[in-house]
Amino acid sequence: MVERRSRAGVATFFAPETPVVGAQSSLEEVAAHHARVRRVDVGHKVRLLDGVGTVALGTLVRLAKAHMLVEVDSIETIPAPPPVHMLVPVADKERMLLLAEKCAELGAASWRPVLWRRSRNVTPRGEGMTFHSRVRARMIAALEQSGNAWLPTLFPESTVERAIAAAPRGAHVVLDADGDAMLTTEMISPLSIAVGPEGGIEPDERALLVDAGWLPVAVSDATLRFETAGIAGLAIARAALERTPETTSG
Repeated sequence: MVERRSRAGVATFFAPETPVVGAQSSLEEVAAHHARVRRVDVGHKVRLLDGVGTVALGTLVRLAKAHMLVEVDSIETIPAPPPVHMLVPVADKERMLLLAEKCAELGAASWRPVLWRRSRNVTPRGEGMTFHSRVRARMIAALEQSGNAWLPTLFPESTVERAIAAAPRGAHVVLDADGDAMLTTEMISPLSIAVGPEGGIEPDERALLVDAGWLPVAVSDATLRFETAGIAGLAIARAALERTPETTSG
């Protein structure tokens, strides 16, 4: 088994395929570049994450310009944390990428961009397959840095109506300055958190959510940027759920 204390001083890399004990895992050019930057060389111990709970400890046996090979010595399977699903606004690209990074660090279960009405006025906004790839790359980098074992599941952009219909069963909250304080609200897993766009959710969109059972909650008395609100909401939920992981809904 891979001991958790083995993280310290051991470089961590994302493995696109689940590692197997006794086999060699091949990592591509980005990982090889990062290994050279981190001064990791043949013979060094490294950690591998596949993003779905597998954490492997292995030895780097080959480092080339375009790839690297790691011989896997041992594997640990990490249970997924209590799921928190994020509905995020289609918004400014760089600010979405910041939120994506923090969602990976804080262990979000999924990421679903929502095209709110006010999202349509943003330019340049983060949407489409190319941007989807950038989000995934940013999340992978955050996963490697944080050492988390689970990568958020990424969904394509959707309308508000589609996002509501596709939300997993469980508890649902929408971040709203007029809602009850999230810190005093009981958190139940699985939990979905909807984050509105810059300027806020339109009244009819809010009504759609409330009618579908989404509870308005506030993370601050101040008016926050969407990425700040999303990070705060996820952090509050994660802290609450990890104190009571046995609590589930429905």
